[in-house]
Amino acid sequence: MTDLFVRIPEDRLAVLIGVGGVVRKTIEELSGATLSIDSSDSSIEIHSPPEADPWGAMKARDVVAAIGRGFSPERAFRLFKGENYLNVLNMREVTGKKDKNAVRRIRARLIGERGNARERLEELSGCSISIQGYHVAIIGSAEELERGTRALTMLLRGSEHSTVFGFLSGERRRMSQLPAED
Repeated sequence: MTDLFVRIPEDRLAVLIGVGGVVRKTIEELSGATLSIDSSDSSIEIHSPPEADPWGAMKARDVVAAIGRGFSPERAFRLFKGENYLNVLNMREVTGKKDKNAVRRIRARLIGERGNARERLEELSGCSISIQGYHVAIIGSAEELERGTRALTMLLRGSEHSTVFGFLSGERRRMSQLPAED
């Protein structure tokens, strides 16, 4: 039996459950695990029976964590498709824990005017990106996560948008020129 635990922000519990419990039911169906939600402390326990594939419970944990980090359920469900993974970056590790204005500025740089920077990062990296509080969450394949994480880290450390977008464009060209695997 696999038991995993996740705690998410209280304001994301309704999103996790969904209207009529549809999101919760979908997670349980796709993962083979059951979710026990404790609204008193916003904790979720993920149970997987002994005969079930433990990967299902781990994917369910990642989907719950992704929803907790601001992804819509539809975007979080990408984790159930193929070899997609979740990565979470803490902006305070770059800015320092006490400088709230630095985090606010960096968050604004990552999002951009009307969300244009985030959309461009997603387009060029192939990742789905959510920025909430002090965290940046990324969903993608291993290669996409590598590119997306590197690009976001560059922005967090002060690189210009044009430099980061140029890096991602170059990586995209390089990947398209590689021979296909058999």
